[in-house]
Amino acid sequence: MREAPSQARLGTSRAWDLPSRAAGGEPALSRPWLESYPEGVPRSLDYPRVPLQHLLEEAARRFPDHPAIIYYGRRISYQELDELTRMIAAALHELGVRKGDRVSLNLPNLPQFVIAFYGTLRLGAIAVQTNPMYTERELIELVEDSGAETMITLDLLYPRVAAIQPKTHLKRVILTGAGEFLPGLKRALYPLKLRLEGKRVKLGGKGKGEFYRFGELLRSCRTLRPPKVELSPEEDVAVLQYTGGTTGMPKGAMLTHWNLVANALQTRAWFLQAEEGEERTLAVLPFFHVYGMTVAMNLTVALGSAMILVPRFQIDEVLKLISKFRPTMFPGAPTIYVALNSHPHIKRYRISSIKECISGSAPLPVEVKRRFEELTGGRLVEGYGLSEASPVTHCNPLDGRDVPGSIGIPLPDTDAKIVDPESGEELGVGEVGELLVRGPQVMKGYWRRPEETAQALRGGWLHTGDIARMDERGYFYIVDRRKDVIIASGYNVYPREVEEVIHQHPKVAEAAVIGVPDPYRGETVKAFIVPKEGEELDEEELLAFLRERLARYKVPKLIEFRESLPKTAVGKVLKRELRAQELRKLGKS
Repeated sequence: MREAPSQARLGTSRAWDLPSRAAGGEPALSRPWLESYPEGVPRSLDYPRVPLQHLLEEAARRFPDHPAIIYYGRRISYQELDELTRMIAAALHELGVRKGDRVSLNLPNLPQFVIAFYGTLRLGAIAVQTNPMYTERELIELVEDSGAETMITLDLLYPRVAAIQPKTHLKRVILTGAGEFLPGLKRALYPLKLRLEGKRVKLGGKGKGEFYRFGELLRSCRTLRPPKVELSPEEDVAVLQYTGGTTGMPKGAMLTHWNLVANALQTRAWFLQAEEGEERTLAVLPFFHVYGMTVAMNLTVALGSAMILVPRFQIDEVLKLISKFRPTMFPGAPTIYVALNSHPHIKRYRISSIKECISGSAPLPVEVKRRFEELTGGRLVEGYGLSEASPVTHCNPLDGRDVPGSIGIPLPDTDAKIVDPESGEELGVGEVGELLVRGPQVMKGYWRRPEETAQALRGGWLHTGDIARMDERGYFYIVDRRKDVIIASGYNVYPREVEEVIHQHPKVAEAAVIGVPDPYRGETVKAFIVPKEGEELDEEELLAFLRERLARYKVPKLIEFRESLPKTAVGKVLKRELRAQELRKLGKS
């Protein structure tokens, strides 16, 4: 017999009381989405006052021999993973890391990331999520802002890290290799592979601090135990998640242990069909991104299930991993599903194991959803979140009542409302305004930025900066980012609406729409189009298609065909880069 769901086992606590959260004098909030909840999903949960690493400790207790990590055939059980996190915590303590210290994790999806992440938390230290693709300038900015004195990173990135170390407060760097946890023969051959590819890095140089090897630290601390650290889960920060936020400047969202435990359990409650200890998550979303951290890593650990690690997204490799290891859960971003849908030999691969997928980070085109579900037989639904909310706040039901084009309904204990961006007045059903959210997953604030914290969390609500509407059933729809709305000749044009229509054209693989300066209209609509492989699409054909489906002022005046679009690590199109390119063309930057 299976044990009860994890949120009931992790400890005693009070439920997050929705009615009690109304500010004094604030009118009672209508929550029509509660009537749209799938049967079996609770409206409210009990959130234990435990640190985030308790999810791993509990999984190791209940499923000691189950695989926690599958890495190209190497299986690491929950018991082994828990022990490895203890060892790296002891090693970090020996090096001088203490409660509250920041540790930069500058790694792709490797076993070492998972080990270092939970090991850092065991010490009461704070994990600083760092994109390994960052340039020297970006690394310096993040390390200096966070005050990180320790970094765990790939040996292939040694030259970049050694270059920034004299310019930052970094005292110690721990290096590891992508081959360190590969199974036997693959591990032995990995150095040869690097040499043949010209990627072998010679360690050395003039770094001012200390350099260590991850594997050597683990071996040296095999018998040591880290000190027990007292934590206040609701107050102590577990993760600094850097984000552009609502103002565009990178800043660290302080996510507490309780924020992250709550969001893991909220998403756990949403996956009604998930069987604890039985699921396999294809972890292609990078863990250094908040979405991958919660939905691919923390949720999987809360389920006591297995993570199939993918360090870098390459579609052929991903399809092979799906065929071999048969994942059941596949969280991703629209561009990942587009790549799978568009693969010329997709039917050669066994992908029918996939049961449930949540798409986030960018709008999910309806046609992409339809095609993916047709290929896999599983469900693909759109969700929504942001770094400041750990990140998930909304999701479509997974029971077949999802609404294409919608981000779904708020998760348990999550409130949402639409307000006038200028007056703050709450708007009615169907009216368009700014989306505000609140719940146990909302951040403590921005690291060392009290003024921006007060602005983002004013009135007890997180102001998302997204323009949205809510229908009568409580389903929410993102119209666009507040800053992305195009005002052309006085008309508001929402890029997402135009992109949805473009995606309906059978020859289009990807599309992005932005506003560009126009001396007559103020702004005009420009579309960037990536045609499907092997298809020829010209401007006139596309415009004729759009004119039949969009009001005249919404039809792009400018169209540019490209082979690819600039993207973030999770596949979100970088519209700010497209805008910057256009401004450079106009000589305005």
